Amino acid sequence: MAKFRIGLPSGLRHPDGSLAFPGYEIDALAEDGLAEIGPFESKRNLAADDLRDLQGVVLLGERLSAASLAGNDRLVHVARMGVGFDTVDVTACTAADVVVTTTPDAVRRPMAVATMTLLLVLATKLFAKDRITREGPAGWAKKVHENGTGLVGRTLGVVGMGNIGTEVFRMAAPFGMRHIAADPAFNAAAGAELGVELLPVDEVFRQADFLSLNCPLNDDTRHLANAERLALMKPTAYLINTSRGPVVDQAALHRALMDGTIAGAGLDVMDPEPSDANEPLHGLANVILSPHALGYSDQLWASMAEINMGDFRRVIAGEAPENVVNPEVLDRPGFRDKLARLANG
Repeated sequence: MAKFRIGLPSGLRHPDGSLAFPGYEIDALAEDGLAEIGPFESKRNLAADDLRDLQGVVLLGERLSAASLAGNDRLVHVARMGVGFDTVDVTACTAADVVVTTTPDAVRRPMAVATMTLLLVLATKLFAKDRITREGPAGWAKKVHENGTGLVGRTLGVVGMGNIGTEVFRMAAPFGMRHIAADPAFNAAAGAELGVELLPVDEVFRQADFLSLNCPLNDDTRHLANAERLALMKPTAYLINTSRGPVVDQAALHRALMDGTIAGAGLDVMDPEPSDANEPLHGLANVILSPHALGYSDQLWASMAEINMGDFRRVIAGEAPENVVNPEVLDRPGFRDKLARLANG
């Protein structure tokens, strides 16, 4: 029987064949004789022809829609690199008997580190101090005007108490801050164990000195940080977004930063991505920006590869994977038939 065929985005390798994301390597599946692995063209929207002969596919930033699955009865497993799945039509995948997995354990610590990095850089005014240092003696004389914000007793607010949001609080524990959060799916008892007070989302915006958005993008969270909620924040407060760009109303954020509604922002994500060179936020000194890459590291990619490979191994063996986004697919007869055929070789 033909080997399980897995498609990798061509963008995972440079033109010379070297890894674009050091550590992301799943060739062990081929070396063990379990799969054939080949590239497909990385592009924003995948067409049905891109996936036609594949049983498994790895996705980074590519969008997979119902149209991507048209006429495909071979595909069984979509493995997303990362934890967000707003680029994948999960409902369409379930209807097509395709399981979708992510790599939550790979991103938990790196993205919490990214959040804390932005918090500390904003609190210390690191970028402003870097800038004036480069001016020589005249710049050094300005340092008395660039005092940071101490963290002890200040309030850290998080919207979204998933893997990353909870890890942010664990990492922030030594800084002596008060911890508050909003997440309707997180219960007060679990919050108390972390030392986190659960509040309505508007209260988190109102009380936080540093507000971190760590929620998924969906219909409920799109433009969650809108003009009305930004207006609730303290003029000394900072907004941090490492989730998805559209969680923030970017035009409203620009106005809030311009008129002093809030003190500053740290953004690892934008809306749209990539941001235009003329994006108004680019010109503001009280904003720190990163191109949706602050969590990138060799360890991040290696961990993603390990998790994706583990789930592929289970599917190839006819077993359900572990990191499933759409668990309802596991009991569908069509999906069970696909697994049975794989188990029987």
